[in-house]
Amino acid sequence: MSMPVPSSEAATAVRCVPLAREPLGAEDAAALTPLLKAVADPARLRLLSLVLSHEGGEACVCDLLPHFDLGQPTVSHHLKVLHEAGLLERERRGSWVYYRARREAVSALAGLFTLVPEAVAR
Repeated sequence: MSMPVPSSEAATAVRCVPLAREPLGAEDAAALTPLLKAVADPARLRLLSLVLSHEGGEACVCDLLPHFDLGQPTVSHHLKVLHEAGLLERERRGSWVYYRARREAVSALAGLFTLVPEAVAR
């Protein structure tokens, strides 16, 4: 049985307290799992990085394809996974789809791994 994919709103509603500050509750862990699974794939991690670092903070599939030895359907699938996990927004412009990172979701995810002074001293 597959885990339901969170909506974009759910991705930012996850309580992203640094893991070192307090133990992660079961509900928060379940909500974060799809986000972590989405970036656990090397192609998706690279895609997220390419979108984040692309000029203007957004990229079209046509901008991303040259960076991979993957076909357009495979790259589009990986982008869809990142979108469904709440990490990317997308906008259709004519026949192309442009992607940009949901900065609040990426920041929240990054915040999980922040060391807090009281945790370091333990």
